[in-house]
Amino acid sequence: MIKKNYENNQLPYSIWPVNMIAKLENDGANYFGISLYDIMLRAGKAIYEHVCTNWPNAKYWLILCGNGNNGGDGYATACIAKTSGKKVTLIACKGTRPLSKEAQTAHDSWLSIKGKIYQPNIKWPHKVDIIIDALLGTGINRTTSEFYFNLIEKANMHLAPILSVDMPSGLSPSNGSVLGKAIMASHTLCFIGLKPGQFIGNARDLIGKLYYVDLGLKSFLVDKKAPISRFDTSFLPNWLKPRKKTSHKGNHGRLLVIGGNIGTVGAVFMVAEAALRTGSGLVKLLTYKENIIPFLTARPEIMIDEITNDKLTESLLWADVIVVGPGLGHHDLAKRILEKISFIKKPMVWDADALSFLAITKDKCHNRIITPHPGEASLLLNMRTMEVEQDRLYAVKSLVDKYGGVVVLKGAGTIIADEKGNIGIADVGNAGMASGGMGDVLSGIIASLVGQKLEIFDAACAGCVIHGAAADELAVNRGTRGMLATDLFKILWKFVNPDFIKK
Repeated sequence: MIKKNYENNQLPYSIWPVNMIAKLENDGANYFGISLYDIMLRAGKAIYEHVCTNWPNAKYWLILCGNGNNGGDGYATACIAKTSGKKVTLIACKGTRPLSKEAQTAHDSWLSIKGKIYQPNIKWPHKVDIIIDALLGTGINRTTSEFYFNLIEKANMHLAPILSVDMPSGLSPSNGSVLGKAIMASHTLCFIGLKPGQFIGNARDLIGKLYYVDLGLKSFLVDKKAPISRFDTSFLPNWLKPRKKTSHKGNHGRLLVIGGNIGTVGAVFMVAEAALRTGSGLVKLLTYKENIIPFLTARPEIMIDEITNDKLTESLLWADVIVVGPGLGHHDLAKRILEKISFIKKPMVWDADALSFLAITKDKCHNRIITPHPGEASLLLNMRTMEVEQDRLYAVKSLVDKYGGVVVLKGAGTIIADEKGNIGIADVGNAGMASGGMGDVLSGIIASLVGQKLEIFDAACAGCVIHGAAADELAVNRGTRGMLATDLFKILWKFVNPDFIKK
């Protein structure tokens, strides 16, 4: 597997909205009969130990403290580092509001050991081995102020590595958007609960390697159900059970793929091929007459026929699951096909051209999976693509409210959501997937899993994990540039047979 942006530690699978973290911390402290200041001291110790482990030769520390509890963690770290013999320069941004009780205690402890607090406009020391970013953390909901902005910019220009406490300052913990200017962290050390903004939006560009510490609250946190789940390959054995030795092709789904307009025939071929590679028992393709011979030559395992009204009716009755949209086109025949399919109660995957049709009809459907990228999502929601990207969680929830079923909002940190309130983030994938045809392969994988009797939300989550993990495997061996969607066909088998993942 590709090295993820976290190493040597196990991230939990729960992701918590920021407005729930404070309560989680308070409840955890009460559960163990400790104070919030005790937790702050544990955070300071965790930061100190992380630096000593990852940058053991760092002697000169620059710690940037904000006016909230993130800054309190910075003061606590500074106390430990100074008493351990490190050379510490601490710069503080003091706001108009007083520090919290815990942060004030940490601040006073720093002064009590003759620690100095410098203003944001000082000249930085000549030698800095590590920068601790304890400016804003999760306590940011608006554009960074001038003092913070200047410190963030200066830190980013410095050659020393940066460890961000909980979040890179300036990166929204709620949605991963950049609020003015954000720290580009080398590592981010997350406490108590993972936050959505560590996985979506601009997170992958700014988080660096993500590490997690529960601050001794593990036995309290373990049974808590978070509103958002993080999915990776460790979940595949739960979704993909071993097949019965007596199973036959009829047990593993009859998949119908419809499309293949002139000039875009490759799209439906990739859907059909991906479905076969993921384990579909039978795959049938309805396309234009001109495509039949080339398709049979390229992949004889795919059943293929011409799109006619009779063949469409017959095939819809035959199929267990339907994929429509890739390569379909926008002509009158495409509209008639989609109108007819709209009344089908079987599970379906709609993508590409089908989403353009859906944006006009506004049809709500409970048995459908839609897989928009941000541009398609903007069309479906009648908003700008930039607005979708700025708050992907809001966008995916809005799509579910408006169109029903399951929504897969593709991109860096793909989000899956359904009408029952389930939300998952697929913690897989890489920049090599930014190429044509990747979405078609994903549609085929998801539809194949639906045909293999997974519930549509589970199929969507498992499909995204398989898709991204296969691309990660390719990236390890070949890099991200030049990755083709069809390259995934060579490795998909490994991730739909979980016993092989560790081999």
